[in-house]
Amino acid sequence: MTSEESHVVSEAESGTRIDKLLTTILPDVSRSQLQMWIKDGYVLVDGNQVKSNYKCEEAQMITWEVPEPATIEIEPENISLDIVYEDKDVIVVNKPRGMVVHPSAGHYAGTLVNALLYHCNDLSGINGEIRPGIVHRIDRDTSGLLMVAKHDQAHQKLAEQLQEKRVKRSYEAIVHGAIPHEYGTIDAPLGRDPKDRQKMGVITGGKPAITHFEVIERINNNYTHVKCVLETGRTHQIRVHMKYIGFPLVGDPKYGPRKTLKIDGQALHARELGFEHPTTNEWMHFEVEPPAIFNETLQKVKEFY
Repeated sequence: MTSEESHVVSEAESGTRIDKLLTTILPDVSRSQLQMWIKDGYVLVDGNQVKSNYKCEEAQMITWEVPEPATIEIEPENISLDIVYEDKDVIVVNKPRGMVVHPSAGHYAGTLVNALLYHCNDLSGINGEIRPGIVHRIDRDTSGLLMVAKHDQAHQKLAEQLQEKRVKRSYEAIVHGAIPHEYGTIDAPLGRDPKDRQKMGVITGGKPAITHFEVIERINNNYTHVKCVLETGRTHQIRVHMKYIGFPLVGDPKYGPRKTLKIDGQALHARELGFEHPTTNEWMHFEVEPPAIFNETLQKVKEFY
């Protein structure tokens, strides 16, 4: 079972059926699946079990837990992978834009994990059957480098490096606005946005989050091509931090402005990855160019904006 999530019913949401309301809060989960969760008691309103047709009232607290699929088998799928490096301990993969990293509600096929299971059978089991080998994640529409552990010992050592901030992760992004500073550091805690549980936000009492950025190029005073280096790795960290300082990512459907370029997801690419090899302790460094859609977007803002 995952950790509990919650949502406070707003005035605008009052009178909405709970199953319908949850489809807006959890867009990746089908309405029929949500109705099953409600029936099975995984969804509560003010601590009480209700039926799918229950109409919510303002200020009520909806809580839910997503049950781990107990019987689901994650099938290996013959999906092409861009393997940047591989040995008996670790795989470094260049994840394409649009691919979900591991199976979750609404995404049980076509993920990076499905592809990895077809590619090799020896993946670490620390994160369970749903996330074999996955040490860290990037968002579906973020492209770029990920390290994957082939066995538990490698997984533990790579996870320790992440926790101790010894892994180098740098990204390229295109953001709205002309950032006036050449360099900067955003040190702002992140947590679930209390007004919208689908989003993360800068909140008091959130988990520490630090992003360093460097301007690569300012474009026509309307956009900036920027490099971001993660010191921590919170969910949506770069996307939320750049919005927080007033420069949201181009194309970001969740945190960007309404009037942004239509590129089906944020212009964000995990370009660099560096870590100590979990067995040899050798420093490993990898770098991959952004995908064509990123470069096309960059060229587009230069020519037309």
